[in-house]
Amino acid sequence: MLAKPKQENGPAQFPITYEVGPRPWGKEIMLVASKGNYTFKRLEMKAGAKGGLQWHRKKVESGYILEGTLRVRFDPGNGTLEVRDCKAGEVVSFPQGAVHQEEAMTDCVILEVSTPYLNDRVRVEEAYGMPKGEGLPSTNIDDVIDA
Repeated sequence: MLAKPKQENGPAQFPITYEVGPRPWGKEIMLVASKGNYTFKRLEMKAGAKGGLQWHRKKVESGYILEGTLRVRFDPGNGTLEVRDCKAGEVVSFPQGAVHQEEAMTDCVILEVSTPYLNDRVRVEEAYGMPKGEGLPSTNIDDVIDA
């Protein structure tokens, strides 16, 4: 993870944005990290790139698709994957435990707000008969970072 820039305090807060770290699918830019409350990020996904098929133990995340077409794979609760293509102006939301994967059909920009757990992920490609994908690995619950 890249170092978090220092922030000056004052009567109003104007957070300094920073790239969270290298991502094979594009960029993850922290816009606001409100300790113990939420994170607000800008995700820039390159066409053809996708994240891992995963679920979160603690994290709840929602995203507004600002630009592009995003393919979302998700388990509706019956152990199978469904697919939905979402376009600019639509919202996606993943509660705790929801299996999901995002794939950029075109270059995409997504504004994401989530509970402040930066590395809460359990990868599950193999459980759904998919090859293990690239990207960040599963984390142990004790290693989850609260932003």
